[in-house]
Amino acid sequence: MLNVGLTGGIGCGKSTVARMLQRKGAFIVDFDRVAHEVQEPDGTAWKAVVVEFGPEVLRPDRTLDREKLGAIVFHDKVKRRRLNEIVHPSVFEAWFGRMEAIRKERPDAVVVADVPLLFEVGMQTMLDLVVLVYLSPEGQIRRIMKRNGYTREDAALRLASQMPIDRKVPLADFVINNEGTMEETAIQVDDIWYELTEREREKRQGSAA
Repeated sequence: MLNVGLTGGIGCGKSTVARMLQRKGAFIVDFDRVAHEVQEPDGTAWKAVVVEFGPEVLRPDRTLDREKLGAIVFHDKVKRRRLNEIVHPSVFEAWFGRMEAIRKERPDAVVVADVPLLFEVGMQTMLDLVVLVYLSPEGQIRRIMKRNGYTREDAALRLASQMPIDRKVPLADFVINNEGTMEETAIQVDDIWYELTEREREKRQGSAA
């Protein structure tokens, strides 16, 4: 089994690439989705979040008001770090469990962890290799504005909250340049999928030797 990380910056088109890889046969673990699951009412991280940030971050149905919580942590690095300290262990525990379940069912699987802040949390050491989806900072801003209806200032603020995309490039094993058309991105995904399946085969054969 090959353990791959997929990351990028906000607005880079990482989710599109994840879907392309899934259609090729990759098993996708979406860390954003897992983070939502562990913060569902009575989930492993939910109670700690409520204790830390107070019942005012809850909706009437006891689910977390993500917009309200996001507004609290977005402008406060200390609170954002505290939220990550609460949520990340539960997310990693769920990830480990899913990988083990996949390993038992498909020992030859290529498992792709879709992680927005992969390099920011130093997760690359836990993976066999990392694929980065690249889009220039200006391209990111334009896509964020179009997708979310943000002003340029709001989009730039969200971009500034992450590690600059150009600093991530030398940390990745493979880079998909998403500046072009969907067809051009798909061709790059085809090439990388071939490399991933070859790496998985080599890893499995090496383990058996």
